[in-house]
Amino acid sequence: MPTQSHLHTPIHLAMLVLLAISLVASGWQPYDRATWLMEVAPVLIAIPILWFTRRSFPLTELLYWCIFFHALVLILGGAYTYARVPLGFMLQDWFELSRNPYDKIGHFFQGFVPALVAREILLRKEIVRGRTMMAFIVLCIVLAISATYELIEWAAALALGQGADEFLGTQGDPWDTQSDMFLALIGGIAALVLFARWHDTQLQKIPSFP
Repeated sequence: MPTQSHLHTPIHLAMLVLLAISLVASGWQPYDRATWLMEVAPVLIAIPILWFTRRSFPLTELLYWCIFFHALVLILGGAYTYARVPLGFMLQDWFELSRNPYDKIGHFFQGFVPALVAREILLRKEIVRGRTMMAFIVLCIVLAISATYELIEWAAALALGQGADEFLGTQGDPWDTQSDMFLALIGGIAALVLFARWHDTQLQKIPSFP
């Protein structure tokens, strides 16, 4: 059975409270209500799943923290819309960019965090063996998730017409879809290269890990 440290520590509860406060604050007067709902939808889906699986399948501390920061990125983007996040304008000025790059941060995390989620599930369930095959499968999953999200954006554009502009956040870039997927791929690679060893150490702390 999982130890108490993997179920609901004060840190986990603090994360949950901070996410709840952030969701309320971002949804109080967002720039566009429909866009806010679509942007924070992954958070609204993930939190109940993580809560109800905290006993049967507790995650590593590393993964909980990554999911937490990814959720904050989504929540902030939902409040302002990605093309209007103040942090993005600061980065645009600092690096003399032609557009607000905050959505690219979001897509980087869209690859980084799912890569660790997929890696953890595949390792703990003993679905894939071998580092090379693991990296290949994880990156395939990352690209599949990114492509699915782009299809959702396409569906939103067809359904809402001009009303989907804030959700799409292309800012006039004809290659926005391709660059979004590329950033997700970079995020997935970064997660595997920079965090694989740390992730392995974290996994060893889970009693149920084979």
